[in-house]
Amino acid sequence: MKAADLRQQTVEELEAKELELVEQLFALRLQKVTGQLENPSKITGAKRDLARVLTVLSELRRTQASAAV
Repeated sequence: MKAADLRQQTVEELEAKELELVEQLFALRLQKVTGQLENPSKITGAKRDLARVLTVLSELRRTQASAAV
C-alpha cells in the first residue's frame, strides 16, 4: 500500500481502511498468541499500513481545518 494511493481516497474510505487494518492487526496478534501465525512479518506490515493510513488521515484533516478558517 502506497501513501500516494491513499491520498487519492476520501476521508470515509480511509476511515474504513483504518478499521479494517485494526481488525486485521487484532486477528494477527491473536494468531500469534495461539501459535497459529505462520508469517510474523505480517504484523509489522499491518502496523506500517495502519500508520500510513493514520498519517494521510491526519494530513487531510489538517488541510481541511486550515481551509475552513
